[in-house]
Amino acid sequence: MTHPTPHLNIGLFGFGTVGEGLHEVFEKVRIKDAEIRRICVRDLSKPRSLPAPMFTDNPDDIFADPAINLIVELIDDAESSYKLVRRALEAGIPVVTGNKKMLAYHLEELIELQARTSTALLYDASACGSIPVIRNLEEYYDNDLLISVKGILNGSSNFILSKIFNESMSYDKALRLAQELGFAESNPTFDVDGYDSLFKLVIITVHAFGSYVSPDRVFNYGISTMNDADIRFANEKRRRIKLVAQVEKIEGNRFIMCVMPQFITKDKYIYSVEDEFNGVVIKGECYGKQFMFGRGAGGHPTGSSVLSDITARLHDYKYEYKKRHGSTPPRYTDELSFQLYLRYTDEADRELFRFTDITERYWSNDHKYVIGKVSLRNLVEIQERLRGKDLFLAAYPEN
Repeated sequence: MTHPTPHLNIGLFGFGTVGEGLHEVFEKVRIKDAEIRRICVRDLSKPRSLPAPMFTDNPDDIFADPAINLIVELIDDAESSYKLVRRALEAGIPVVTGNKKMLAYHLEELIELQARTSTALLYDASACGSIPVIRNLEEYYDNDLLISVKGILNGSSNFILSKIFNESMSYDKALRLAQELGFAESNPTFDVDGYDSLFKLVIITVHAFGSYVSPDRVFNYGISTMNDADIRFANEKRRRIKLVAQVEKIEGNRFIMCVMPQFITKDKYIYSVEDEFNGVVIKGECYGKQFMFGRGAGGHPTGSSVLSDITARLHDYKYEYKKRHGSTPPRYTDELSFQLYLRYTDEADRELFRFTDITERYWSNDHKYVIGKVSLRNLVEIQERLRGKDLFLAAYPEN
């Protein structure tokens, strides 16, 4: 049972795209029981839309204000984010954060800190922007019927892939457009190489199955090495390439996790998720598949998710991590074989994959590809050796 919290005086860290988006959403909604009292930024000299006295560059100014009873942390540096969140929780001040990388590496410790200090940490904004995935996993899917969570968790890479398959753009041109529109950073590695999706998946897994897995143990591969041959192959097979993150239960009370491109057929929900949108398919026993769809990036969509966490604090809401305290959580494994497409140049690179049950091979002067069964464990073992190589891989689910 939740109890109403008195007026929220917010100390906000960060006033970039999401921080300013949150303020603009606040102005639209005008919540009478919550207000942004002070904002801490890195550079006070930047021109901003709010009066200068609202801002400080000293975190102590916020922590020393006895009226502030909620910290909202929206900075882009994971280590600084961790220090701020830890400091707030240790001081008994509830926190809302959107820093997915920080959470992915420190969530298990922060869960224990919340319990020790009886202080809430909310972070729905860290996964899928405006889609309330975490809250739904906590409240609606809070039982052992859940089988899998799978989907498109990164709007930037999905925008690029949409332009490639809908408008026949080259990868490079689609990436430049995404950067011009603000959907991708000048250094797009975080998005297109799958790290953003990976961090979100780690967080989602904690709420889906109650188990924490370090990002370093999960296979992760993005779309930055995709070329025209891969796109042509997808079109020939009447499929689309999507960057997919998934966690799925398998027999023996175990689950697998991975982030990689997949060749998606037209009958799948995420086939039609376009542009900067995210799409998440939740599958369970008895209720089958359920689909959640919405904007996954941008100041206003993410700001609205932060606002949802803020209003939840008005009712004293906190995550209960029910899956961690109920029945025995499943354990992570990489013991799974599945069908993979590999486009490559060097035969020595192909040998890294230890293919079995090869179903299709192709050679030409331009490129080679092979489709066959591989082990997820093998991919985890070799993933660092794949960086920078002239190859592209993607899951190729059998019909």
